[in-house]
Amino acid sequence: MKHSKTDAQKTRFPALVGVKVARKLKAKKIDNPGIWFGLGTMGLIGWSVAIPTLLGAAFGIWLDGEYPGTRSYTLALLIAGLCLGCFNAWHWVGREQREMHEQPKEEDDD
Repeated sequence: MKHSKTDAQKTRFPALVGVKVARKLKAKKIDNPGIWFGLGTMGLIGWSVAIPTLLGAAFGIWLDGEYPGTRSYTLALLIAGLCLGCFNAWHWVGREQREMHEQPKEEDDD
């Protein structure tokens, strides 16, 4: 049994290719931000994970000093800070990726 493409599928493919070509042409027009932008982005993501982790550990050390017990607040808050930092980085990268792949509402007719 042969599967044939419908007319809707045949007309949708060229439109999809046209959208991707337009996106690539627009990306070529935009200036390349360079290596410093990439390094800055990596640093921003690293710090967005490191700062909550270190703050959690510092607060945990203080809590362990003030309220000694069988549980380690340091370890618990270190892990909580790490999870919060990873979520923060994941959210930021997702937002940047959506903005990068988003089509503008007004297309240039250049």
